[in-house]
Amino acid sequence: MSTPPLPPPPFGPGDEPDPFSDARQVRWSAQDQAWTTGPLTPPVEAPVRIGSRGWVHLLLLVLTFVTMTWAGSSFFLNYVSAVGTRRVVVTAPVALLGGLWFSVPALLILGSHELGHYFACRYYRIPASLPYFVPAPMFSIVGTLGAVIRMALPRTRRALFDVGIAGPLAGFLVLLPLAIYGVSHSYVVRLPRQFALQGGLNLGDPLLLTLLQKFYFGALPDRALFVMHPTGFAAWFGLLATALNLFPAGQLDGGHIVHAIVGRASRYVTLVSVLILLGLAVFVSYSWAVWTVLLVLMTYAFGLDHPPVGEEHLPIGNVRLALAVVAVAMFALSFTPVPISPMDFVGGR
Repeated sequence: MSTPPLPPPPFGPGDEPDPFSDARQVRWSAQDQAWTTGPLTPPVEAPVRIGSRGWVHLLLLVLTFVTMTWAGSSFFLNYVSAVGTRRVVVTAPVALLGGLWFSVPALLILGSHELGHYFACRYYRIPASLPYFVPAPMFSIVGTLGAVIRMALPRTRRALFDVGIAGPLAGFLVLLPLAIYGVSHSYVVRLPRQFALQGGLNLGDPLLLTLLQKFYFGALPDRALFVMHPTGFAAWFGLLATALNLFPAGQLDGGHIVHAIVGRASRYVTLVSVLILLGLAVFVSYSWAVWTVLLVLMTYAFGLDHPPVGEEHLPIGNVRLALAVVAVAMFALSFTPVPISPMDFVGGR
């Protein structure tokens, strides 16, 4: 017994509705013998369980707060002593309290970034965990390796784009006023003749911090040292994390955004990005080596191809393309070719 063909749906090629944006879907009603629209009915799938007990997230947050406050105390001591050019006496409790000027804003930046992803997942009903903060008391000058969330893969290109950009956008909106506060509360000290600074680390300035420094202090004179407020270091760390996450590779935020725009061609963008990071690590600054190794390992584990998503044929729309330009601008403001380098400053004669 043959079944008569269905009449064509009430839309033409390229005019298909976006069920995930208006929570509606078009379907054939056998009873009414017509195409109808109704509430979106998600497909029946095996439940995806992502996350862990709440105490794990809380414990990691507390540990990260402690390690970042400890790291921040060093930034505070450098701030009050003008990187050793002033003789000051600071007790341990005061130094730890001063570390809060770094740890609290840095955690706000990290947390807002990950919660941006989390709430975007909630909006699209994508299973996702709360943020996992990663303490690093021995291996990081900032006391942490960042934060991550676990989530299922978005079903559509539009959802993939929104989830990918939500984190960097939320983090940058929180970061911007903190960067302004940190730079505006920094100061410049003139180093005496024959004074030398050796053995420390110099943190390269992203474009945003460079512009703010020029705005507040202008061109620095000879034998001048810019002393950053601890909150400025929190903004520096947030900008570094933003640049790394927006790198257009693999399953980083930038990789999600690129795949949502160009589809399967994103594999070539990932390959070029890995080669660029390798070049930065070999020819520009060894400080890129750790991130290069992590990206290479991730590419080796998951491959160059981004996991496919549904509705690859649907365009993401002009609004999202405009947001992609915003993402490029955020990356440009956050990127620094040499994040960390040895300090070797010798005062003039």
